[in-house]
Order: sequence, then structure tokens, then C-alpha cells
Amino acid sequence: MRLMLSCTELGLGHVSRLMVLGNMLKERGNQLFFFSGGNAYKLLKKEFENVYHCTPVAWYENAWGISVSASLLNILFPLPHFNQEEGRLEIKSPSGLETVHRYYDLRRNILKIKPNLIVSDGDLHALRLAHRWKFPSVYVTNVIRPSYRFSPLLIPGERFTERYVRKCSKIIVPDNPPPYSICEYNLGNIDDVGVRDKVEFVGAFIDITPVKTSENHIFASISGPLGTRAKLKQIVIPVLSKLKTKSIVSLGEHGEKNVKKVGNCIIYGWLSQQERHEYMAKAKLVIFSGGHTTCFETIKHAKPSICIPTQPEQLANAKKMQDLGCSIIVRNKEQLRQAIREVEERKDFYKSNVQRLNQYSNKFKGVEKAVEIIEEIAKLK
Repeated sequence: MRLMLSCTELGLGHVSRLMVLGNMLKERGNQLFFFSGGNAYKLLKKEFENVYHCTPVAWYENAWGISVSASLLNILFPLPHFNQEEGRLEIKSPSGLETVHRYYDLRRNILKIKPNLIVSDGDLHALRLAHRWKFPSVYVTNVIRPSYRFSPLLIPGERFTERYVRKCSKIIVPDNPPPYSICEYNLGNIDDVGVRDKVEFVGAFIDITPVKTSENHIFASISGPLGTRAKLKQIVIPVLSKLKTKSIVSLGEHGEKNVKKVGNCIIYGWLSQQERHEYMAKAKLVIFSGGHTTCFETIKHAKPSICIPTQPEQLANAKKMQDLGCSIIVRNKEQLRQAIREVEERKDFYKSNVQRLNQYSNKFKGVEKAVEIIEEIAKLK
């Protein structure tokens, strides 16, 4: 079957899920066509054939992370933006214009491909395209109608995009069924949205089987867009560098192999997936921003964690992890220091809770179930 797969490039969690899904679909003999932008496009290009670039659509961010108010203004107007990697002032294009370009980038190839099904991971433009050209679609997501500290300024846009979500053939949630869904507060009330009959909780897209090994350091995963990474670096590195405990930090700078040491903290620009898994497996504590995929990585390795959210989606995931007694939410350096002390003092409490969550999560085979759903729908085309 011919399948068109598209993902948003806001963080690498979406593309990592799409790559896992794509590999299994490829093994089963399906013909795949991938679409994304930014670093997601680069990663897909290394792994697969038939990978097409499309215009990235991004929030407005600065050194402190994503700015909701500026992002709303940036829908219609270009805004000055300081590129920290290049060290220069730039102008960020209006996201409304980026949206138009992305839609036409996707449309340019769809009539040539004529897919049996469009699979979208977080890319609403692909859902709109599927609706417009009468192709069945499957939406892979952990966010539908956020209910925890979601900015009221974003509600009108959220309600507008829900029209395309409701038209999907199926909505695949790569998470545990309730009440142990990590993305519970990001899904919101799916009955109110009107998609209860379309939602399938399939389980995580990663192997949750834990690996038993020694625990001798703190591991911090810094990821996300440039502004997000800058904010996390300013909080995490000054704290970890002054600890007696050894720590490992991954800066999430795609392809950068530089390594440096500050105090007892070793800082890597980029870690391969295998290196990342090894460092996390040997950690006694994991620090991260609350991304959905990384939540399940901490569950896989049964690690207590500390979350430093930089956007509403991450905060909602972190709140659920905290409610389950597996994590602590912090927002600044002093809170991070206190949280590290608390996890060390109550290690058995946090460890037992995350081990219990690991055992439950191991009941599901997310990728296999998702592939089964996708192929069933594609056959109906």
C-alpha cells in the first residue's frame, strides 16, 4: 500500500515516533512517502527513501522559550528574532505565511503519490490536505484539547483545528489507556470534542522492557527548539556542575559531536540514540522538559525524574507524572537543587512508583497495534 506520512518538526519527539512507525510499515512491504522540515527532515532523509521537504511552521521563541503572545502576533506579522546559533538578528516569517507554504508543499506531491492513506503525527496541515482531497487519514497525537493551564488566547485556534481532527478515520494515541495515560491532561475531554469513538490508546511506541544496570550519575536531556534549549541550559548546567555527583548532559544540538566538562558535569552536544539509552539506563535520576516520548523513556528505564517544562504540553505531561509520584516539576535553579535533594532522600518512593508504571505500560505493544490500525484503514481505500 502507498502511505503518505507527515510530522511536525516542533521538537524531535514527533519524528522519532514516525521513524519507528515507518520502519515497521516498511518491513511489512508498504511503500512510504515522508514529509517534514527542519531537523526532522534531515533525520528522515538519513533513514528512508522518498523523503520530501516542506516549510516548517514554528512558534515564536526567544532565549526564555516559547512566547505565546508573540506567537499570536507572529501569525500575521513578521517579528525580529535573534538567532543564537548564528549570533545574528533575523526576521521570523509570519506563521500564517509558513502555514500556506507548508500546505502547498504537501499538496504539490499528493496527486502524484495518490496514497491509500495519509498518516500525520502532529501535522494538522496534512489532515487539512486529506480532508480537502478526500483521502482517509490517521492522526497520531498526544494532544487534542489541553485542559491544564492552557492559555485562553490559544482556544479559538484550537477549536478551529479540531474540525480536521474530527474528520480523521482514526486517532492513535501512543500512550497507556486511562487512568495511566501520561498525556491525559493534553487530551482533555474527548467526549466534548466528539472523537471518543475514533480514539485508540495503543501504548508507547518504544520498547518498555527495562534494562538492569548500575546507577552512578544524573542524566539531563535538553531538547526542543533553540530557545527552549537555551532556557534549559541556563537552569540545568549551573546546578549540575556544582554537584559532587557525576552528571551527563545532552544539549540536543543535532549532529554536534563536541564534548566539554564543567565541574563534575560532562556536556555532549549530541548523543546517538544508542548512547542516549545507555546513559539513561545507568542514571539514578533523569532531568528533562516533559516531552511525551522522553516521559516513556524514563518509564522504560524506571527512573525517577525532574521536569522543567517550557511549554504547556510539557507542563501537562509533567503534572501527570508528578500526580503518579514519578516526577517533580521545577521552574528555576533553586527549585532544581531542592528537587534533586528530595529525590535522593525519597528514592524508594519515586522508584517504586515508576516501576509500577513500567509494569503496567509493558502490557501494550504500541507500534504493532498502530500498524495494524493503519493497514486496516488503508485497505478500505
